[in-house]
Amino acid sequence: MRSFRTEGIIIKRRDFGEADRIITVMTRDYGKLKIKAAGVRKITSRRAAHIELLNHTVLHLYKGNTLAILTEAKMLDDFSQVKNHFDKIGLAYHICELIDGLCPENQESSKVFFLLLKTLTDLAQHEGVSSSYYTYDSAGIDDYTLGTFGLGDASRRASQVSNEQNGMVHEFEFSLLSELGYWNKDDKFQRNFDSHEMIEDILERKLKSRSIFAKLQ
Repeated sequence: MRSFRTEGIIIKRRDFGEADRIITVMTRDYGKLKIKAAGVRKITSRRAAHIELLNHTVLHLYKGNTLAILTEAKMLDDFSQVKNHFDKIGLAYHICELIDGLCPENQESSKVFFLLLKTLTDLAQHEGVSSSYYTYDSAGIDDYTLGTFGLGDASRRASQVSNEQNGMVHEFEFSLLSELGYWNKDDKFQRNFDSHEMIEDILERKLKSRSIFAKLQ
């Protein structure tokens, strides 16, 4: 059958032609797919909102000669809790860049799909803080002054939340490398390596999202 249905998470998109868009999706059943969404940039398109970045969406597709063609889409979750927080969206973009760079196209990997879904869900449900909180830790203000203005607890909590969220992403990196065969998860000693450096060595390029990710550490 040339028509098929799956669910996936949109990890990348680019404009194509006058009104079309090419989206990259990590799907549950077919791995990473590039899909042509014809006409979605038109104001009258009803599918555009369903295929925004990070959306978890049910996709109805048609097998084209080169790319799958989107015929219908229904969003399951837009992860607005992630999109509405600067500290979270930078981490989410980093995760999407890793999947786009490391996962081959058209190769089924349901474990990677569910790993991505779980990580975004955990990130969405995790307590978020305003990115302005991070400025307190680097401003050279002592604990007494922070406490005087009622900022001490906020600053320390912001740092804790930042570390916890970064921990989620690092755990994702280790799990992704393990699923793709680059790292042995049973070897505890291997966790002492720099996962970012290893990923960049595999990709043979610098991660584009790393500059955003570094600001949140």
